[in-house]
Amino acid sequence: MPEQPYEPERAIAGTGMGGQMDLGASEAATLEKPPGPDGTGPEEKPRSLWSDAWHDLRRNPVFLVSALVILFLIVISLWPSLIASGSPLRCDLAKAQEGSQPGHPFGFDGQGCDVYTRTVYGARTSVAVGVLATLGVALLGSVFGGLAGYFGGAGDAVLSRITDVFFAIPVVLGGLVLLSVITSNTVWPVIGFIVLLGWPQISRIARGSVITAKQNDYVQAARALGASHTRLLLRHIAPNAIAPVIVVATIALGTYISLEATLSFLGVGLKPPSVSWGIDISAASPYIRNAPHALLWPSGALAVTVLAFIMLGDAVRDALDPKLR
Repeated sequence: MPEQPYEPERAIAGTGMGGQMDLGASEAATLEKPPGPDGTGPEEKPRSLWSDAWHDLRRNPVFLVSALVILFLIVISLWPSLIASGSPLRCDLAKAQEGSQPGHPFGFDGQGCDVYTRTVYGARTSVAVGVLATLGVALLGSVFGGLAGYFGGAGDAVLSRITDVFFAIPVVLGGLVLLSVITSNTVWPVIGFIVLLGWPQISRIARGSVITAKQNDYVQAARALGASHTRLLLRHIAPNAIAPVIVVATIALGTYISLEATLSFLGVGLKPPSVSWGIDISAASPYIRNAPHALLWPSGALAVTVLAFIMLGDAVRDALDPKLR
């Protein structure tokens, strides 16, 4: 029988019973693909951990709400003049402790400063401290913990003992002692203190994650093929061990913002004329009966910010942890 020319619109497929049937081109292409897990359709290309996590996050209302709040905070931190036209340092004692007025929706504090403007500008300090401290903690803890977990031995034992020492230091008490002797009025001493006491937690997480990842078969196969330590760490272990670090760091970011406000409230963090929610809460606490608005607005902004980052961390944890699927 002469060979028939191939027609794109038609295809011939065996029926499994010795006969043949005509199929359309789309149906023939479908038969060429392996069936899916349920046996009813073509198998889809498997997604990676990160694409699967992003697929879940986009459908999580907790993630969407917290991400929108954080995006708003970042925008007003970079450009506070978009929603606040005045200066946070401009005060009028004649208006001290007065309530809401046209153009001043949050009223005035005990020094006659506009509470709305200071609340908006206070977001810049809190977000800057939280983000920079988290980056420093994550970088330092990941490097030390990852190297200790990969190489083990005496270095791992020494790092474990060092982290035990740092875990024994009370955070607030340590801040009172260390920051009380620093006269700088910038955010860097506070960031440095948070990084100093925060990296051991990330180090423990990174160490355990690397120890688990380096025992996988693909790492052993790469090592048997002669891969260097640098290639093993950066190409095979780090991408599969970084997820727990990201989750813990995201949740800790909100904690660091709260810690900065606590230290500023106690007078050892940021100091006037810096603008910070902790400073405003401390200054408004003696006037809570006469001017409660001066305390409630910066406190509410701090609570919403911390809650948003914690909710974001919880959503990321649920998306990246396969045990919770």
